[in-house]
Amino acid sequence: MSDYQLIVIGAGPGGYTAALRAAKLGRRTAIVERREVGGTCLNRGCIPTKALLHAAEIAQAAREGGRFGVEAGEVRVDLAAAYRRKNEVVEQLRRGIEGLFQQKKVDLIRGTGTITAPGTVSVDGTAYTADHILIATGSVPARPPIPGLELAVTSDELLAGQEKLPASLVIIGGGVIGMEFASLYCALGVPVTVLEAMDRILPNQDREICQNLAMILKKRGVSIAAGAMVSAVERRADGQLAVRYTCKGQEGEAVGETVLCAIGRRPNTEGLLGEGVALEMERGRIVTDQLGRTSLPGVSAAGDVTARVQLAHVAAAQGAACAQRLAGETPLTDLSAIPSCIYTSPEIAAVGLTADEAKAAGRGVKVGKYVMFSNGKTVIADGQRGFIKIVADSGSGVILGAQLMCERATDMVSQLTAAVVNGLTADQLLRVMRPHPTFDEGIGEALEDLKEKLGR
Repeated sequence: MSDYQLIVIGAGPGGYTAALRAAKLGRRTAIVERREVGGTCLNRGCIPTKALLHAAEIAQAAREGGRFGVEAGEVRVDLAAAYRRKNEVVEQLRRGIEGLFQQKKVDLIRGTGTITAPGTVSVDGTAYTADHILIATGSVPARPPIPGLELAVTSDELLAGQEKLPASLVIIGGGVIGMEFASLYCALGVPVTVLEAMDRILPNQDREICQNLAMILKKRGVSIAAGAMVSAVERRADGQLAVRYTCKGQEGEAVGETVLCAIGRRPNTEGLLGEGVALEMERGRIVTDQLGRTSLPGVSAAGDVTARVQLAHVAAAQGAACAQRLAGETPLTDLSAIPSCIYTSPEIAAVGLTADEAKAAGRGVKVGKYVMFSNGKTVIADGQRGFIKIVADSGSGVILGAQLMCERATDMVSQLTAAVVNGLTADQLLRVMRPHPTFDEGIGEALEDLKEKLGR
């Protein structure tokens, strides 16, 4: 008999969710982790970023309190205290996961897990056998071969801690990571420059969202150069860092005390496979089928290491699905509709198809839209220019996707994800009474507009 029915390598969202679900379903389970439990999301990504963003938002609100009749005096950010609070949050959540491992009788094995043979995982020289292995080793920051890029820091290093705020910050990459850090440091009063190689920031998002965010950030003083191809990073004589780039045929230079490389992340497979063990790979990612199975029998993979969509909640859903299939159960979560959330100010959330994507696929669509200027909660909060768009098939009226850019967008997107997953129409969603005053009323207004455009 094998030591375990399931060994999970990696204790990030995909790994710990799979291990806990498997244990709940009666499987003898172990999880292997060489760093902190919780993975990148908890320790070097989602949670610490949002903890610092929360601190920055409080500082920003205090500075602007006079508009609401609140005088706070001079506002000073104690960076060390903000990082201590961030660490407290991370440690509390990490202890919670480890407590669940003990409660559910999941064995936590510390060290580097290496697959040395089918059904065998070696952890720093000790071999463990399993009926099934799940790889959930996540991802690490990518560093392309740009001269001098070693002078830049990654998000991992920036979140580890700082003695003081940089006098200025240059961010290479205008994707999700780059724009969240741009929002964070802008709110902390740091001059920020963003260099994005594509023709717009957040290139995978709805075009109007990208344009609106760029306009808002520029008003706050953030400098954004889209279409900027970085060629080198150099240390100047005064100690500043100069990032050289080409934009529309013109040479440019962005100078900052700190440079953040936020170009993306790559699958983490270091030390994963022993001698003679091979998995089908594609550009560094582990190739899996629709059920998460790899080319090696008895081995599955979930999350960032498969690099299809690098989101914590996708990894968690994939990990849970793997555990359920191993127990002979049908996975509960539909993996086809993936909500994305970006914690800028205002927040951005999206699910399903944009209008442009639907049209490119040959589908007739109608779009319902509501600009949040007249929403009561938005007016009370003096919110930024925001909107909600809902995309539906022009024939059936079935909701295909939604894009939100407004306060609490990340909390509201789930109901629209449910609509996409279940093939609901605007009429069906309008049967739901929405309380007043809430940001959520904006969804009702967008649905009303959609209903009119559908002619129903």
